[in-house]
Amino acid sequence: MDPIAAAPAHLAAPAGLGWDNGWAAEFAPFAGGRRRPARVVAAHRGAWILALEDGDRDAVLAGRLRHEALRPADLPAVGDWVAAEADAAAAGPAVIAAVLPRRTAFRRAADDGTISSEQVLASNADVALVVTGLDGDFNLRRLERYLAVAWSGGATPVVLLNKADAAADPEGARLAAGAVAPGVDVRLISAREGLGVPELARDHLRPGRTAVVLGSSGAGKSTLLNALLGEERAQTRAVREADARGRHTTTHRELHRLPGGGLLIDTPGIRALGVGGADDGLAPAFADVAELAASCRFADCRHDGEPGCEVRAAVAEGRLPADRLASHRKLEREAAHVARQGDRLLREADRRKWKAISAASKEHTARKYGSGR
Repeated sequence: MDPIAAAPAHLAAPAGLGWDNGWAAEFAPFAGGRRRPARVVAAHRGAWILALEDGDRDAVLAGRLRHEALRPADLPAVGDWVAAEADAAAAGPAVIAAVLPRRTAFRRAADDGTISSEQVLASNADVALVVTGLDGDFNLRRLERYLAVAWSGGATPVVLLNKADAAADPEGARLAAGAVAPGVDVRLISAREGLGVPELARDHLRPGRTAVVLGSSGAGKSTLLNALLGEERAQTRAVREADARGRHTTTHRELHRLPGGGLLIDTPGIRALGVGGADDGLAPAFADVAELAASCRFADCRHDGEPGCEVRAAVAEGRLPADRLASHRKLEREAAHVARQGDRLLREADRRKWKAISAASKEHTARKYGSGR
């Protein structure tokens, strides 16, 4: 029997937030009692806000979900669909009982650079809007890093070159960005002046479609959000004149409903974005390098002096910029290091978890039956 038709009373979801038959099927095993589907629309430190069918509500974690989380990435993130225990007739916070499997997830390695401490910036986004400013802080190497994270997250990246009105050569910047973003839609916009914003909403923010905004502090993400919302909802601050770098204005992640029906997840500005977990995104982010590498003599060529290396030949002949290859190798090493560290730390965390469960079980047995058992 169709799980959607079998339990319609338990599958009522908030309208306009991207719910579909696939999500209904994922929720079906959790249906029953007071459990209802909800989407996480805001996350603070240890607190969440859910969108339910009858409105937004504060939420807390069920004890079991909190206990079973091995790392911060296991906790609910903005954009997640969850099974929430909430009585429409009762006051008080909802209880998040389970997180439905994520279709996409954008992750940031924590300060220690390990997968076990990484954070999920946003989940279940269809589009990743990678915003970079053209007012003095335009950096192709940083753009490559963001694209690797965006591709690995599972959504379609779109590069937005913001502050085009302040650029000396915006078209040159667009061509340069396009060279390091093969196959990606690269757009010149000015969020402050409204240049390119309606076209962006029309092409990538259709009703029910979720986008996440990624970019460094000062890139203009909050200004873009205000332009899309049509109101000054997000705080903005000027960049420093000395180096065109920005200060954080967004302090938490939030999902916004746009007037045209699209959804936009705003994230705090990040100056240092680790590529932990982004190794899957390196191939599409560096599609030109991957295409050349396919012609190398050895399948495991590291492009570091091996004979028959097509990548090094392309650099020598000027077909591939040397700094492009250097950036690829740097991000590849970083992702590999984080993966190795994460595997070890996750194994240790899992071992500690089951050791604690075993100790608690033995203590319970001793109290109930005596220490002789």
